[in-house]
Amino acid sequence: MKWFKRNQEEDTSKKPLFKRIQQGLGKTLGRVLLGKKTVDASLIEELEPILISADIGIPTTSKLMGQLSERLSRKELGDGEAVLQALKQDMQALLLQNQAPLDIETTPQSPFVLLMVGINGAGKTTTMGKLAKRYQSMGKKVMLAAGDTFRAAAVEQLKAWGERSDIPVIAQQTGADSASVIFDAFQAAKARGVDILIADTAGRLHTQGNLMEELKKVKRVIQKLDADAPHEVMLVLDASIGQNALNQARQFHDAVNVTGITMTKLDGTAKGGILFAIADELGIPFRYIGTGEGIDDVTPFSPEQFVEDIFLHDTVQTGE
Repeated sequence: MKWFKRNQEEDTSKKPLFKRIQQGLGKTLGRVLLGKKTVDASLIEELEPILISADIGIPTTSKLMGQLSERLSRKELGDGEAVLQALKQDMQALLLQNQAPLDIETTPQSPFVLLMVGINGAGKTTTMGKLAKRYQSMGKKVMLAAGDTFRAAAVEQLKAWGERSDIPVIAQQTGADSASVIFDAFQAAKARGVDILIADTAGRLHTQGNLMEELKKVKRVIQKLDADAPHEVMLVLDASIGQNALNQARQFHDAVNVTGITMTKLDGTAKGGILFAIADELGIPFRYIGTGEGIDDVTPFSPEQFVEDIFLHDTVQTGE
C-alpha cells in the first residue's frame, strides 16, 4: 500500500543502521580487498572463510563465490575495489529476489490478522509493542491479543506495551487456551472495527513438536472466522544466534508457513550474514528489523540499506 511504502522510504534513510556489522564483516572484507591492484582466482580462497564465519553459511557462500569466480574468469574485475562492488551487487540481488514490504490490506468486514511466532528471548512481545505503535501512528486502529498464556509474565508484559500506546489488549488468565484467547480477540476486533489485530503466541523451541502442533491449532481456529487469516505469520528471529536462526526458520516455516520475518538484535552482532542464508534457502521476505530497545526502534527492512551499511568504508583500515 502507498502509505506503507512511503514510510518505508522515510525510515530507511538513516545511516548507518548496522554499525557493528559494518565493523565486522565489512571491515574484514575491506581489509582483504581494498588497495589490491590486481586480483585472480586465488582471492576466492581468502574471501570464502570470511563469509562463512559471518554466518552466511557454506551453501550461500559457495553461490556467491561461484558468481565471483565467473566474473574473474571473464576478467571483468580488475582490482580489489571492483571485486568489493561485485560482491556487494550479488549480495543485494540475493536479498532482493524475494523481498516485499508487508502489504496490510484492511476491510470493514475483517481486521488484518498478524500472528507472531518465535522462541522465547527472540524479542517477539517487544516487537509486537513496537509494531502496534507504528501502525497506530499511521492512523490504523490496532488491537493486541495475549496468546502467550504459558509464560507467567507474558500477559503483563503485553499489557504494559498496550498501555504505553493506549492500545487495547485482549487477555485471559495464565494457562488459558491460546487459540481461545486469539479467537475471542478476533471477534472483539471485528465488533470494534479494528484494522489490525496482532496476536502473540507462546514462545517455543523449534524442536518442541507438541507446541508446534498448538500453533497449527491456532491457525485453524482463526480460519473459522476468516478463511484467509492469519494474513501474516511473522517469525521473530534473534540475529545474534547465527546458524541456529536458520534452523528455527526452517522448522517454523514447515509448521505454519511463515510469510515474513522480523530480525531483532542486529545492533548486537558483528556478523548478520544469517539473513543471506535464510533468504537464499527459504525465500521468506524480511519485513522489519529491530534497531534498539525503544518503542520506535523498528523499521522496515531494506536490502539495499542493509548491504550498503555492511560495505561502508569509513572505518576500514586497509593496511595495503
